[in-house]
Amino acid sequence: MIENIPTNIITGFLGVGKTTAIQQLLKSKPDDERWAVLVNEFGEVGIDGSMMSGNDREQQDVFIREVPGGCMCCTAGLPMQMALTMLLARAKPDRLLIEPTGLGHPKEVMAVLTGENYKGVLDLRATITLVDGRKVSDPRYTENETFNQQLEIADVLVANKADLYDDQAMAALRAYLCEKGLAEKPLHQVEQGQLQFAWLAATNGFDEELHAPALPENSDQSMLPPQPEIPASGYLRIDNKRGEFASSGWLFDSRFMFDYEQLYAYLMGVEADRLKAVFITDNGIYAFNQVDGVLTVMALDESPDSRIEVIGSKPESWGQLEADIIACRLTG
Repeated sequence: MIENIPTNIITGFLGVGKTTAIQQLLKSKPDDERWAVLVNEFGEVGIDGSMMSGNDREQQDVFIREVPGGCMCCTAGLPMQMALTMLLARAKPDRLLIEPTGLGHPKEVMAVLTGENYKGVLDLRATITLVDGRKVSDPRYTENETFNQQLEIADVLVANKADLYDDQAMAALRAYLCEKGLAEKPLHQVEQGQLQFAWLAATNGFDEELHAPALPENSDQSMLPPQPEIPASGYLRIDNKRGEFASSGWLFDSRFMFDYEQLYAYLMGVEADRLKAVFITDNGIYAFNQVDGVLTVMALDESPDSRIEVIGSKPESWGQLEADIIACRLTG
């Protein structure tokens, strides 16, 4: 029987560093514990799971499952419930970490996890919300319902990327939290997603009756969406849109090998609010991560294919992206 699994939600808006924070937490996992990670992504192809599992983590008792394609609570939480059920049955974990998409519905996700289906199964602990203090002057964030809900449901607030702040950023963040009536929530400053293991143990304060909206009616969907199949051309594009944000993702067959130097130079110039990618190159397998115009690279041990996802409010600027990436492919 799987009972009372300590469960934490690690949330935050687009590009705040949730995946990096979870990777850091995994490094602090006790050697005698098995952990499971459920990752939800706005894009359709799914990048985070490849980035987390690309360093052979399953041999270290960490099991990862993705729910791509928008908020995992949609269709009355069915995609999340199916993925979570399979993950728990496979991993039988001592702890569960859940990373919802930064563009999802945080209160609806909480409503699913605190519902009858998971009573006695999940022991919901602290919800940790990462926030970039530099963004509270940007109305695209402060006027966004999801951004504000993520702050509201937090048991622990973490000002990530604090090493990049100017003198006014933390003061602006504290003032915004005060304006929203959230000044009493614990607030920590960190760099590079360095969450403390002790923060996971805080009590979860979500009040389902007070905060949870009504979930939408279930549809006839009875299983998770099938994994996309790459056609004979060797690559596939899938698009998604919600509100002002859109995503485009590409999957490339493992037979495609890319020129690392050419690819790196190209990705540095892509205009998007968020870019994530995993590519098989002549120099090895690498994860690429671009946010706020800064591109970072991490070496991976393995990946079954190459893939890239771009998210932003100006998808028309990506028209040439597919051809340009294919031009970085090595032939012969």
